[in-house]
Amino acid sequence: MTDITLKLNADPLILQALQEDISSEDVTTNAVMPEKKLGCVELICKQDGIIAGLGVFERTFQLLDPDTRVEFYAKDGDEVKNKQLLAKVTGDIRVLLSGERTALNYLQRMSGIATYTHTVAALLEGTKTKLLDTRKTTPNNRIFEKYAVTVGGGYNHRYNLSDGVLLKDNHIDAAGGVRQAVEAAKAYAPFVRKIEVEVENMDMVKEAVEAGADIIMLDNMSHEQMAEAVAYIDGRAETECSGNITRENVKAITDIGVDYVSSGALTHSSPILDVSLKNLTVL
Repeated sequence: MTDITLKLNADPLILQALQEDISSEDVTTNAVMPEKKLGCVELICKQDGIIAGLGVFERTFQLLDPDTRVEFYAKDGDEVKNKQLLAKVTGDIRVLLSGERTALNYLQRMSGIATYTHTVAALLEGTKTKLLDTRKTTPNNRIFEKYAVTVGGGYNHRYNLSDGVLLKDNHIDAAGGVRQAVEAAKAYAPFVRKIEVEVENMDMVKEAVEAGADIIMLDNMSHEQMAEAVAYIDGRAETECSGNITRENVKAITDIGVDYVSSGALTHSSPILDVSLKNLTVL
């Protein structure tokens, strides 16, 4: 995540998270540390995984005090091990204590997503199929969670509703059918936008191909139905499969030959990666 991205898009969200945790003051910290004093604390990994969000972790402390310094011994995307020293944070002890939980929340959540994504992406290695995330993200945390997916080896589907056209079942119902929905999208959306259609059976697949959809999403279809659909589409549109895709079942679709597989589980069901700030010392 670049410095520009952090400043323009992430900083306001990080500040909101800090404000949520410190509504008026950190009573505990102010009680034990009434005055500024320099200290250092270690960031330690407590289980194996993929680390992601180190820049956000650092930025959380620096928004409280720009003089806070973080010395990293790992970078986003690294495979990390239990008990590994990842960084040392040096600064005003009051800042280290007050920012600890928010900084760790981001790092644990993002690293958990990267770790889970990495395990799913590994199951697709050697195939043409790319692993995508979805918009099933935590409100106000999408920028962090989608970044974590890319760190773990996945790819981002559209970022938000302004990012592309995806005609789902309710859009199709509202338009009166697949053909009508695609025609309306082609007439309205900028020509640079691809048009994706979600389909549930072969009749919808055929209609989407005939209407000129750019991407056809095979949603909650059986293995046999997806194989039939991909054979029928035959390169006339890109293909994506979706619907309850997890680490446990993703390998079953690798022989179908879809271009993409999207999984909401990457962001909504990834467990956190356990990391901790320990061994605070007064300098």
